[in-house]
Amino acid sequence: MKSLSKWTQLVILAALIVVLPFFFPSGYYYRVGALIFVNALAVIGLVILIGFAGQISLGHAGFAGIGAYACALAPAQFGIHPALALVLGAALSGVIAALIGRPILRLKGYYLGVATLGFGILMAMVLTNERALTGGPDGMEVAKLGLRSALRSMGWRVSGGEFWYALCGIALVIGAWLALNLYDGPTGRAMRALHGSEVAARTVGIDVARIKLQAFVISAVYASVAGSLLALQNRFVTPDIAGFMHSIEMVTMAVLGGVGSVLGAVLGAVILTLLPQVLTVFAEYEQLVLGAVMILVMIFLPQGLLPSIARKIRGRGE
Repeated sequence: MKSLSKWTQLVILAALIVVLPFFFPSGYYYRVGALIFVNALAVIGLVILIGFAGQISLGHAGFAGIGAYACALAPAQFGIHPALALVLGAALSGVIAALIGRPILRLKGYYLGVATLGFGILMAMVLTNERALTGGPDGMEVAKLGLRSALRSMGWRVSGGEFWYALCGIALVIGAWLALNLYDGPTGRAMRALHGSEVAARTVGIDVARIKLQAFVISAVYASVAGSLLALQNRFVTPDIAGFMHSIEMVTMAVLGGVGSVLGAVLGAVILTLLPQVLTVFAEYEQLVLGAVMILVMIFLPQGLLPSIARKIRGRGE
């Protein structure tokens, strides 16, 4: 069985987003779905960086923090509309990624991981310590987006959960479409060549430093937009969004679903977002069970869930 085409993957993703609400027993599940979509959007950015270009980042939540606090600070300090603040946060994240990416991406392996980890820790410290501006550990409120009120004035009545489910779902489909287009384009092919071998990529004329930086900047923008959407949905943000554990969760989602697959990123986000909800019945053993599940998956399905499942299906088809 051949791998799914770009449009087939997009149709599957869009169809699932549209059909799932018919099975929701309550409005609470719209909020959970929106959270899954936001997480998946951030993880797609990591798939571009890790899966396409073969570079690692353990501090990517720092860019999510930039996007989230842009939506909190820009409206409060400068009266900027939250939607424009989202765009400004993404642009700022891209600029910062470009500035720090040049020296950091010269490193390889765990040196690169430690360097990106340092950036994430630094962002979390800044957001925590600048109490006068960010509210410190207590966080700060985020202004309303206002689009729901505009829809209501046009006669479209939707609940808050339904609105954020639809908006985050649309953002996810757009993000997946852009990533799949990138994968099939010249830049994506250069990233995959770089992932295979830097020496070989350089030999055939690929500007390795530029491709690495492009992947880093693109993934940072994805994380920033996801952070902005999360902050706007929750109407509140704390420095935890830029914390180390959030970065590890993002990487884990990418690896769990399949680090080279866009749909794998979505699957990883679904599992790791829903699993803690299910494991609440285990109370204090929740983290232990979650860790055990992750270990088993990595042992028996080292390439991630979706690629492993697809390979088994192809094997049966042949």
